[in-house]
Amino acid sequence: MAKGIVRYWAAAKEAAGVAEEPFDAVTLGDLVVQITSKYENPHLARVLSRSSFLVDGAPAGTRDPHTVELPDDATVEVLPPFAGG
Repeated sequence: MAKGIVRYWAAAKEAAGVAEEPFDAVTLGDLVVQITSKYENPHLARVLSRSSFLVDGAPAGTRDPHTVELPDDATVEVLPPFAGG
C-alpha cells in the first residue's frame, strides 16, 4: 500500500473542504473510492468523476484508474475541469 499526498484544486478543494491530505492506497481507483466514501459528498463525487488526475506530475489520462498504481510518497493532484481560457 502506497502512502502519499492528494491535493485538491478549485471545485475539488471546495467540495472536499481541504487543500490536501495524506492517503494510503494501492491504485488511483482505490484512492478515488476512499475519498468518495470518506466524505459522502455527492458534489465531490460528481467533481471527481469529471476530474483529471496527475500522479507525480504525469497525467493518468483515460486509463482505468484501478490500473494506475501509486508509488510510495506519490503526490496525486485532482484537477477538475476549468472554465475560461
